[in-house]
Amino acid sequence: MQFETLFEEQQHLLDRVSLNKKRYLYTQINWNLRSIGILGQRGLGKTTMMLQYIKEHYAHSDKALYVSLDNPYFQSISLFEFAKTFEQQGGEVLFIDEVHKYQEWSTHIKNIYDTLALRVVFSGSSILQISKQNADLSRRSIIYQLENLSFREYLSLKEIAQFDAYSLEEVLNNHQAIASQISKTIKPLKLFKAYLKYGAYPFILEDEGTYHQRIVQIINLILESDLPHINTIDMKQITKLKKLLYMLAVNVPFVPNITDLSKATEISRPKLYTYLVYLEDAKIINSIRSKEKGYSIMSKPEKIFMQNTNISYALTAHIDTGSAREAFFVNQIKNYTASKNLFIDESIYVAQQGDFLVKERYTFEIGGKNKSFKQIKDMQDSYVAADEIEIGYKNKIPLWLFGFLY
Repeated sequence: MQFETLFEEQQHLLDRVSLNKKRYLYTQINWNLRSIGILGQRGLGKTTMMLQYIKEHYAHSDKALYVSLDNPYFQSISLFEFAKTFEQQGGEVLFIDEVHKYQEWSTHIKNIYDTLALRVVFSGSSILQISKQNADLSRRSIIYQLENLSFREYLSLKEIAQFDAYSLEEVLNNHQAIASQISKTIKPLKLFKAYLKYGAYPFILEDEGTYHQRIVQIINLILESDLPHINTIDMKQITKLKKLLYMLAVNVPFVPNITDLSKATEISRPKLYTYLVYLEDAKIINSIRSKEKGYSIMSKPEKIFMQNTNISYALTAHIDTGSAREAFFVNQIKNYTASKNLFIDESIYVAQQGDFLVKERYTFEIGGKNKSFKQIKDMQDSYVAADEIEIGYKNKIPLWLFGFLY
């Protein structure tokens, strides 16, 4: 395949990309670094971000090139040699999509970094564990995680309203003023209900009627294509994984019984623990443990949620309101903390009193507008995140406002 053909294909992609709507991560990335990795679930906008950068900084230039490694052409050539030839022809930055579809991809990225002056931006599935790559890519590449749309981003993407993001501490300390200001512009409760069902993925702009079908297709691709590429997993196990996922989706709020799950899915206990980790790495579920148990692949999660509420609506018509509220809160706290690039994720645990312990300091109860402080009334730094209220009072905060953290 000639470079002329690749640049022609790139131009067709750039013609369809708008610079008006960018994901939150776009401005957080240091695009000038020599090696950048963008990881995230399918459908969140990784490809669009790369094309937006090319369009913004290299429009009608042959110094930047986007390629996708799911193109059969790249399975028959050396990625390193391709990058070397591109550099020799004046290339400055190579954007590589779907890296997990290329065998020994990390070795090729390492060799590009070590021997060429070329800058590389690569993207791949959130399942990729960069620290485990044989080429020790973790010392060379800065990795960014792209998460699903926040409620704030959803409002922006739908061109409903533009708002600033707030830190967790700003929300806790100034929630009345913030919620009052936002509520002057929009009716948050109605929009929040729509977000829980349709707001986590940018493709909501394309067609609401097939939105949940696309989520199911994404999950199938992750289970049938991405997982086997990245982890050693027999394709025969995929059907069992789907059965496991469905059981987790319909039995909510889900407090897992590993023995019962193992019997129902015909997955051995050790493999079940491993598969739960795979599903969480793939951003399909969120599992929450108690701080006392910490994180271990063989420790039983206290609670399991779908990673975002849109997945729940896509997999089952039976949505538990209480579980959806908790799933939203967990999702937004975890995604907010992910952008901080912490060494260990200690953002949220199941609390001994109340529902969740956040940042090892703040205790939260999640509920409806009538939720009381009964369970946490004597605890310092305790809050109620309440659904169905526009503006809070004292330590009672509107649940929807936690969608403005990023």
